[in-house]
Amino acid sequence: MSGIVSGRSNVYNASARAKARKASLIDPTRMRQLLQTGPESIGASIGELGYRNEMDIYSARMSGADAVEAALFHNLDNDLFEVMKFCQGPLKSIVSIYVERFAYEKAKTVLRAVNGGCSDELIESQILPSENPMNAIWLDIVRTTETVSEAANAMVGTPWGKELAKLEGTEPSLEEMEDALDRQYYSHALKVSKGKDSNIHLMKFIRTEIDHRNIINQFRELRQNISPDKRLQMVISGGRISQSVMSQVSQATSSEAIVDALRRSNAFDDVGFDEAIEKSEAIGSLDPIATLLTHKRHAILRRFAYLNPVSAFPVIYYIERKVLEIQNLRLLVRGKTIGLTAEVLEAHMDF
Repeated sequence: MSGIVSGRSNVYNASARAKARKASLIDPTRMRQLLQTGPESIGASIGELGYRNEMDIYSARMSGADAVEAALFHNLDNDLFEVMKFCQGPLKSIVSIYVERFAYEKAKTVLRAVNGGCSDELIESQILPSENPMNAIWLDIVRTTETVSEAANAMVGTPWGKELAKLEGTEPSLEEMEDALDRQYYSHALKVSKGKDSNIHLMKFIRTEIDHRNIINQFRELRQNISPDKRLQMVISGGRISQSVMSQVSQATSSEAIVDALRRSNAFDDVGFDEAIEKSEAIGSLDPIATLLTHKRHAILRRFAYLNPVSAFPVIYYIERKVLEIQNLRLLVRGKTIGLTAEVLEAHMDF
């Protein structure tokens, strides 16, 4: 957890180590070469690119895409642990707010699995494999609870558990629980990013993330016919786009109207939105809009990492690129399994 860490930061050393790790990631050329690999050998190819140890762990009882996917997430957990080990002092607190999001995501995974009626055996073997020691605390919750409410109560003592406890007595839906977790995460992230050991760029990035989460939520809630009042209530506070503008956005009755309302804020970058909405309407999915927002965040983070070469940004940027590598490899192996062409897969990858 990202509490206050005493001692001196080792920013120079941590920045250098993060840059070295980033240089070892799979570059676009190698990733495109993987696209040409057949489904029968894709696992071996991925293993040779730094994932062999984890692949060996799961190959004993899994095969194909399931084994590769489990290995990828296990590798990510190991990598995040190593990154946190080489960060010290206040730097560790700052980097922690970025790493902490993965704990929140696992909390959501547990709630979804329990809500979906997944058996303990399925969760332990497929969703949160027991071979990964980082999953132990989550599996303990799964094994000792039967309902979503019980799972939420079992998280008491954690920031996400405290936030979920505030919903007691209201019979919240799974979606409301997830929204509460998002609000808690970003509230804490903003608090740390405003601290004396942080910098204005990190706070700006966190606030932009909040805006992007609110924007995609508005599009999703519109499609779900959620009332304007409820949509406004679900807005995460702290973004760069003002509450008054978000109030107008919540009243919008079409995707175009949402963008028109957002354009009233100087903090909203509308480049690419018209095209993304057109694609979204054509395929009936929010993926084009979500992809556009993701690309914008990657561009911001890349720029800040170069502008602040000796800071937390090179470390955070490395983590983001590592996560992106995992996502690309996961898409690759799953896509190969169901027979998607290299052209289709490349179109959905983010380099």
